[in-house]
Amino acid sequence: MRARVFGWWVLGLAGVLALASAVSADVKLPGVFGDHMVLQRDVPIPVWGWAEPGEEIAVRLAQQSKKTKADGEGKWSVKLDPMKAGGPYVLAVQGKNRVEKSDVLVGEVWLCSGQSNMAMTVNGCLNKDAEIAAANYPKIRMLTVTRKTAEKPQENCEGTWAVCSPKTVGGFSAAAYFFGRRLHEDLDVPVGLINSSWGGTPIQAWTSRKAQQAVKDLAPLVEAYEKAVAAYDPAAATKRYEKQLAAWKAAAAKAKTEGAKFTQRRPQAPLPPQESPNSPGTLYNGMIAPLAPYAIRGAIWYQGESNAGNAKLYGRQLRTMIAEWRSVWGQGDFPFLFVQLPNFMAPQQNPSETGGWPLIREQMLKTLEVPNTGMAVTIDVGEANDIHPRNKQEVGKRLAQWALAKTYGKDVVACGPLYKSMRRDGDKIVLAFDHADGLAARGGQLKGFAIAGQDKKFVWAQAKIERNTVVVSSPEVPEPVAVRYGWANNPDCTLVNKAGLPASPFRTDSWDP
Repeated sequence: MRARVFGWWVLGLAGVLALASAVSADVKLPGVFGDHMVLQRDVPIPVWGWAEPGEEIAVRLAQQSKKTKADGEGKWSVKLDPMKAGGPYVLAVQGKNRVEKSDVLVGEVWLCSGQSNMAMTVNGCLNKDAEIAAANYPKIRMLTVTRKTAEKPQENCEGTWAVCSPKTVGGFSAAAYFFGRRLHEDLDVPVGLINSSWGGTPIQAWTSRKAQQAVKDLAPLVEAYEKAVAAYDPAAATKRYEKQLAAWKAAAAKAKTEGAKFTQRRPQAPLPPQESPNSPGTLYNGMIAPLAPYAIRGAIWYQGESNAGNAKLYGRQLRTMIAEWRSVWGQGDFPFLFVQLPNFMAPQQNPSETGGWPLIREQMLKTLEVPNTGMAVTIDVGEANDIHPRNKQEVGKRLAQWALAKTYGKDVVACGPLYKSMRRDGDKIVLAFDHADGLAARGGQLKGFAIAGQDKKFVWAQAKIERNTVVVSSPEVPEPVAVRYGWANNPDCTLVNKAGLPASPFRTDSWDP
């Protein structure tokens, strides 16, 4: 009797395993492919997935079909021929089973990443009610990638493509949406936006540890991470957390009893370093690697706030990340556009103020040396008391200005004035700029310039526009050697060009601030 029962148990287990094997062998597509998605026009379109090893796969889209076989690990891929903007189509993948993705459009696709100012939704932006009511753009689609950390690069991610409408747009990344809306209106093609962002995260989380280890200045970040992983004690971490939580609850109860306002954040439960969204590589592994090689036109990036404490390293970090993403996608030097940090914190009071944010802005400005990069200057649309400024319309518009001018060849001004060079003319310094047609002072008064001599002591300067240059001087500095403009966390600076776009903050010196 026992033998018979055991036999039936073995057969039952074998059946379950066979069923599981059959299910796992079904043709599958990664999560980046879904109903309502947008595919990139005018380039080969990679399509990939999994099936039973050796299984024959046919991929059909519109009038074309490609065939392949799954390799020994069950992986397969094809490249569809380039297509013009259009749709809707059905993407069909046929193996032993059939997978279909419907309402597929072909147009322009951009990856949108960063921290909270990219993650911030239309629900939180300026004039949100009017923006939501007017969002009837069915050819704009957004994939919001589910937040996930990982110790190693993942092959798949989760997310859902949403069609833009008043019902859905409130949950869209605001900066990405306003960028995509401008492109859609000017190019008259479908636009797909892949939002892969996570608030409060540093740039090192969005770059692989391998890429950072290869850069001398960045390798210590990875070494510190590895030491933290080795030293992590879950029991000790839990004990510390419980102590912090008890103290927080006591403080909250006391504040409630006294009728006082309580703003202290609740302590967060401990995470192993390899699961933290702040650790090197964890977000690259979980939220960027699985997206490649989905064809895109380029990427937009809004981040930097979390790296202001070590701002001098940021340029190296940004360049490393750009190079890695481009390498992983294998599409050459695709356009990479970023938002220069806006004005924030207490307004500037004297010409010698500094901080981490001016240095981050400088690192971004210098990163424009990397081919096919662009920058949206937002020094005039921040908010002193809110690290999440609500005017994301202007952020998206300025990113789109650069893309329209440089990527799509449209006759628009790409950006505001960017510092190019200086020369001394007696007791004055003459500044030259790129994108300088029609220099002007917003509000009629040119503000934001400071000047210094060899003593490195900056004073407010007199500044005037002469053709496409700015001439800076001060009677207090008869022999000037350096100029700074907008050099503070929250400066009052007013230089613009004919398009009304603001000049980027800059400095001509390299002194320690």
